[in-house]
Amino acid sequence: MARRLAGAGAGLWLALTLSIWAAPVQAQDATSAAAVESRWVRLPTLYGRITARELGLVINTADPYSVAVGEYYARRRAIPSANILRVELPLRPSLSREEFAALDEAVRSRLPDSVQGLALAWVQPYAVECNSLTSALAMGLQPGLCAQSCAATRPSPYMSYSGSRPWSVIGLRPAMQLAARSVASAQAMIERGIAADGQLAERPERPAEPARAYLASTPDAARNVRERLFPPAGPVPGVAALEVVRVRSEALPPLRRTLVYETGLARPAPMVGEWLPGALADHLTSFGGQLEHGPGDGQMNVLDWLESGATASYGTVSEPCNHVQKFPHPQVLIRSYAQGLSALEAYWRSVAWPAQGVFVGEPLAAPFAAPPASASTP
Repeated sequence: MARRLAGAGAGLWLALTLSIWAAPVQAQDATSAAAVESRWVRLPTLYGRITARELGLVINTADPYSVAVGEYYARRRAIPSANILRVELPLRPSLSREEFAALDEAVRSRLPDSVQGLALAWVQPYAVECNSLTSALAMGLQPGLCAQSCAATRPSPYMSYSGSRPWSVIGLRPAMQLAARSVASAQAMIERGIAADGQLAERPERPAEPARAYLASTPDAARNVRERLFPPAGPVPGVAALEVVRVRSEALPPLRRTLVYETGLARPAPMVGEWLPGALADHLTSFGGQLEHGPGDGQMNVLDWLESGATASYGTVSEPCNHVQKFPHPQVLIRSYAQGLSALEAYWRSVAWPAQGVFVGEPLAAPFAAPPASASTP
């Protein structure tokens, strides 16, 4: 992983989006790297969230895993039958451009316009050449990226959109793969997502103990670049049920009530502690999104986070270099999730350049969403 960091790119974002990606630190002593004060960035208010009624589910009929997981998900999340698309895809890591074009056309032409996001019920394929499949379906294929995968990629318009109907308004359907190491693991992940719903929503009583977002600094200079984006430790502004804890990867304590965990290493040490339902976890490294790799292959696979108890994750499928815009922004991820968005929406809002990133997990998990009103009895 090269150490080059991207500049903002004049004209690419609105002023607010640009400020989000500026380093949120204020140096107090130029001679001391430790003498800095982190601060929270400004984020817009977000409205609504994608629910099962607006989620499209795509099942690969050639893949027994996909059929089993897709049918289970459709039943457990009550996905409308009109929102379920069955296709036939090859079982390999990457699609060709022609295979992708056929899938993209099927998604666009056969799913109703009311579908605002996508759940892909499989592990492979996860890429289209050097693009991730989730990004290609959402934003379109960027074939020129393969000539220089470390280059800046097309910015996501989703970061500048604050509603819950992205397909209807900006022509983008955020996508996430229901990927896990086995059908049983995928079903457990789905159940964690369901269990998360509304569990941290605002209530009159304060929680006995808040959920925690652990942000781990590491000695790996190339992969630790997100440290400059970490917010200050302590309560998340306006959210009584969540606090930030900053730790060092070399001396991790047992982690309690973990809802978010972000770090930067090729192979993070196994996390010891408690995952909450709906937990989000990822690590900044080059090839964490290559989902066919097993636990002992090279860099850690993001599926290991899900296997250990997280509910959603993110990793890149081709060499991205360490542009912070190609990975989840810690503050955007935390605050989007805390505003009641789903895991799908919070992760997608946090990545400015998602062309190479695959989003995996249970899309609809929403621990801060207000619980639905109780149905009145006749």
